[in-house]
Amino acid sequence: MDTRSLIIASTLIIIPIFISYKEHLALEKEIIISVLRAVIQLAIVGYILERIFGLENPIFTLLIVLIMIVNAAVNTKKRGEGIKNVVKISFISILLGTSVTMSVLVVSGALNFVANEIVPVAGMVVSNAMVAIGISYRNLNNSFKNRREEVEVKLSLGADIKEAASGILRESIKIAIIPTIDSAKTLGIVSLPGMMTGLILAGASPLMAIKFQIMVTFMIISSSSIATMMATYLSYRAFFNERKQLKNCSISK
Repeated sequence: MDTRSLIIASTLIIIPIFISYKEHLALEKEIIISVLRAVIQLAIVGYILERIFGLENPIFTLLIVLIMIVNAAVNTKKRGEGIKNVVKISFISILLGTSVTMSVLVVSGALNFVANEIVPVAGMVVSNAMVAIGISYRNLNNSFKNRREEVEVKLSLGADIKEAASGILRESIKIAIIPTIDSAKTLGIVSLPGMMTGLILAGASPLMAIKFQIMVTFMIISSSSIATMMATYLSYRAFFNERKQLKNCSISK
């Protein structure tokens, strides 16, 4: 795609701006700001990646992945409001999910340990794990508030905090992973995923693109499951005090 084609394609943004104006949604400013931010951020990232991909030192590759994980962990803070050490928990969980998944891909030979393969794939792994963890945190906050009596009854009957919260923990993990599973169900029928589409547009054969997309689907489900389960089980104790009593819980905004 040349610059001229990109400029013509960018006129599509006029449509949501017009809809917002016509329906009095007051979203024109946000749309324009979001588009400008996207262009600037992508340009910066593109420049950085071009430099990084030229480096063959694996330390730089690991450093970039680590920076991704740190940023993802920080971004889960809002969803996990009220949870003690939420950023640390998110970091450990995403790091574990990413490490296990990427290690399997590298050892199996599906990926070479070079920046132009590791960084984009790790980005998908980290971002999906971050979203799943955020969903789990939100459900934990909501459930411990709305099901307070249920948990307290179990505690009064002699259950420990893990047993009393078991239903909420299972529900939170399930709710967090379901969107990823549902997305996998519709691949190739409802949607052609970005990676597969990108490879086809780049000239790769559809069969080769399908193989890569299958790999991506497996790794996203795996990493999201590992990270969500770890984060959920590491964070639920924050809802109880040292006397094993349920604290006053507030719903995250």
